[in-house]
Amino acid sequence: MPKRMENKIVLVSGAGSIGPGWGNGKACSVLYAREGAKVIACDINLDAAIETTEIIRKEGGNAIALQCDVSNQTSISKLFKEILKDHNRIDVLHSNVGIVEVGGPEEISVDSWDKLIDTNVKSLFLLTKYCLPIMTKNRKGSIVAISSIAGERYLGYPSASYSASKGAINQVIQNIAVQYAHKNIRANCVLPGLMDTPQIRHYVKSGYSDSSDEEVMIKKRNEMCPSGEMGNAWDVAYASLFLASDEARYVTGQKLVVDGGISSQIG
Repeated sequence: MPKRMENKIVLVSGAGSIGPGWGNGKACSVLYAREGAKVIACDINLDAAIETTEIIRKEGGNAIALQCDVSNQTSISKLFKEILKDHNRIDVLHSNVGIVEVGGPEEISVDSWDKLIDTNVKSLFLLTKYCLPIMTKNRKGSIVAISSIAGERYLGYPSASYSASKGAINQVIQNIAVQYAHKNIRANCVLPGLMDTPQIRHYVKSGYSDSSDEEVMIKKRNEMCPSGEMGNAWDVAYASLFLASDEARYVTGQKLVVDGGISSQIG
């Protein structure tokens, strides 16, 4: 079987990992490269992006690391200027940046609300604002945004800003999908459920949950899954690969749920 991303240029935001192990952006970047893509790995933490590209290069793949705060227009503008120095196209935009905050309107501060919405939603807006003209010029492109089932339903704990941001991502992507379909540009979301990633373990250790005991919280999250265990970054990566690839040429405006069946149960 030919490599599914052969000769494609893929821009991945949030391509680094917040800690040891495989985060979604890191796994997606490596998988795209394994399938033949040249990966432009960007992250606010340049060292994290470099770690990802080093894995790719050691496997014989092609990747570069760039620093960018994708919630900041000046930083985004510099990113795309740097990319366009060497490339005249971006075949796939993979938007992966996201942060979490637990709490409802009473608990969440105005500043933290603004920061989360900027990080999770404004980043997608800016990335697509700068990437869509490039894809339009080339009459082809695929956008994959990592959302969450939290944008569709309550997950057992209050997370008003996070859920609002993921719901917004779903609608931004759906709007782009319809508006740009006649230009041969597709846009889809992956909606992970409960995943065991470095980010989740980081937030548990930081006291974002009602338990600061990492293993206690991981056990609780596993028990919420019908299979008895959470998914991982590779589950997100393979779903993203399908949506990004030409195999999904007639798939656009969709929300691909990757949650082990959580959203199919009641209670």
